[in-house]
Amino acid sequence: MSASSFIVGASMVPFAKHREASYIGLALPALLEAIRVSGIKKREIGAAYVGHAYGGMMTGQRILKEVGIGHIPVFNIDNACSGGASALHAAHKAIVNHEADVALVIGVEKLTQFGGGTLPLSPEDREVRQGIVMPAVYAMRAARYLHETEACLSDLARVTVKSRRHASQNPFAQLRKPTTIEEVLSSRPIAEPLTLPMCCPTGDGAAALVVVSERVARRLGNPSVRIAASIMHSGQVAEGFRDMTKPEITYQSASDAYEAAGIGPHELDMIELHDAFSIAEIIYYEALGLAPHKEGFSLIRDEATTYGGMTVVNPSGGLLSKGHPVGASGVAQVVEAFWQLTGTAGSRQIDGARTALTHVTGGGTAGLDHGACTIHILEGAAA
Repeated sequence: MSASSFIVGASMVPFAKHREASYIGLALPALLEAIRVSGIKKREIGAAYVGHAYGGMMTGQRILKEVGIGHIPVFNIDNACSGGASALHAAHKAIVNHEADVALVIGVEKLTQFGGGTLPLSPEDREVRQGIVMPAVYAMRAARYLHETEACLSDLARVTVKSRRHASQNPFAQLRKPTTIEEVLSSRPIAEPLTLPMCCPTGDGAAALVVVSERVARRLGNPSVRIAASIMHSGQVAEGFRDMTKPEITYQSASDAYEAAGIGPHELDMIELHDAFSIAEIIYYEALGLAPHKEGFSLIRDEATTYGGMTVVNPSGGLLSKGHPVGASGVAQVVEAFWQLTGTAGSRQIDGARTALTHVTGGGTAGLDHGACTIHILEGAAA
């Protein structure tokens, strides 16, 4: 087995519209609980990695000083929606390269500061200057996918229905009321063919992890999760035509992750993937190897990605229901995987869960197939 890092503590706050909270106020409860669960002492922490997109300068330092943690290297990481997962990737690398024995990972975001609507994007991007927003991008993907396959609008609605059903068992999720296909299809249109429930809600939230070396994990003796693979890629540069239904960045990242972990997609017990819009989940079924290209819709029809199916996808409710405070989302995915793989997920526990994959992409940029993609493959481990 190659050098590994281990997650020994994980926590998050409920994703919601915490309008009165600050970045510090959001992050501290998750951070303190992750440290408590891990059993490590603050003096053992050797580095911290903090993912966010809109928190401003020195977000990590401002959070950590409130708990008396200073002097150590603190890295603030912005990779759009992939910022929190990128922070975990950096922490993992620090552990396996013997730069630290104990590292903190925090993902935090407060999107209610913008008052609602779509997220602000960089005006330096030529497509942004022309008015592109993320719901429009995914609406185009959905329209193209429906045109090229035998999928229908009800399949997009089925993704949301599954998401709400899973989220109904998750006290940390933002939208927990079950829904129906008919309710999803008759909801307010956002960007044709997407309706409101097919789009993730904005909100605020934070999640935290404690990542340690194998030596420290063995010393602690607590239930832990091994990071079997940690892969991060940026998008390939390509102008002109590209297939909007086939995100090459995720295909390549997944291939590299499976090779590094020595497993295949059908050996996964659970996946937390980037379902910012319902069409994304279906497309990522294919990119992650669960179904051939243009056949992912059959999995949602056959209920292959819920409890009792082939692989449980987004047991937390995913971004569609749990919410998507962008810098926090990638870390929250791993928190859910930690709970599932240590048997502490409560009423949404997946029986016998041993392997998990988390996947998040970040940043739509003209000329790139996403700005970043981060995938982690995780295994339950007795420390």
